[in-house]
Amino acid sequence: MATSRPAGSAGDHGGSRRRAVPDGAEVLLTDANPYGSRTLVVERDEISSVAYLCAPGGEVHGAVWLANHLPAPAAVDASRLDAGLPPLMPRANTRHPAGRRPLGELSVLWFEEGDGAALYEDGELLAVIPGWADMARGMPGYSREALGETSFAWALEEAMEGLAPRVAKAASYWEWRRSEGAWPSFQQFVLGHLDGRAGTAGRYWDASGGRLPTVGISERPPEHGRDHTILSTVGMSCQRMPTVEQYIDHPETYARIELALATRGDPREAARLFLWLGQYPWHSVTWLGHGHTARWYHEPATFPLGSDYRGVILRADPPVMPDLSGFAFGGEAVRWLWLAPVTEAELHEDVRLPPSRFIAG
Repeated sequence: MATSRPAGSAGDHGGSRRRAVPDGAEVLLTDANPYGSRTLVVERDEISSVAYLCAPGGEVHGAVWLANHLPAPAAVDASRLDAGLPPLMPRANTRHPAGRRPLGELSVLWFEEGDGAALYEDGELLAVIPGWADMARGMPGYSREALGETSFAWALEEAMEGLAPRVAKAASYWEWRRSEGAWPSFQQFVLGHLDGRAGTAGRYWDASGGRLPTVGISERPPEHGRDHTILSTVGMSCQRMPTVEQYIDHPETYARIELALATRGDPREAARLFLWLGQYPWHSVTWLGHGHTARWYHEPATFPLGSDYRGVILRADPPVMPDLSGFAFGGEAVRWLWLAPVTEAELHEDVRLPPSRFIAG
């Protein structure tokens, strides 16, 4: 799927590169996030250790130096960088200039969004690679062993005022999410909210395919003079979308969404749009917001809302649709974004659609 956005919205990280384990290095840990979209890999040789945040294909999206295991040099050892080996931190920027023991037992805590991770050694925080880390732009992760700021790592201690609450929130979230009854209770809260805002519930379908995040589709058939069905996702807002904070000043207002659609056609056919988009932010490490467009990933003839269209646009609170606001999770408001079909030309323009376009079929 290709996703188009207005200027200033989400895009791909620049400068990523494919990672291969160099000769002489060993992998200490490989841990994938719950959505399967990022993997944290820790490598070391006899001289130093480093962690990489990688995409499924091996492209590196973030990295942080973890420790030197031999005495530090006075300056950067460029030959190690050229060989693709873990970097050796200069003496002035490491807490252990004489080197330290090999890393102990490692474990990973993923952020709720899945685009960043905290790395622990023997139960103590060792490093954090946030989603916005980008080595190509001189923005590495944070390491407990680092002093000051270098292209290999920034000092973790100096950033704990901002990072500590983020790490604690991630720990609390996954503890709750894995607890018995967490998902059913959340699901019922969303369905109850829709009962009061979108009408009587009809059928319900699973849109998860056995993968996280768990997402369902709730149908609200025509009633009380309404001649169309309303469909809504249930579950997207159970976790924050990745990368929002990289592009929005107040991400808490935009990080949790559900998608909605109105149709006079076959609801089962229209629901295919949610099978397409419901898990997309977490699997592709991106976000969806008001004004974003998405091109249908398959042949035009298979587009669920008619072969004249090539994709959808997402709009918050179109005037012809019921107000679905008023639901919050994790202390953050949930926004419902309504889907409307768009043509090839409209995918590339800032269009103002007629209200009738928001009722398909």
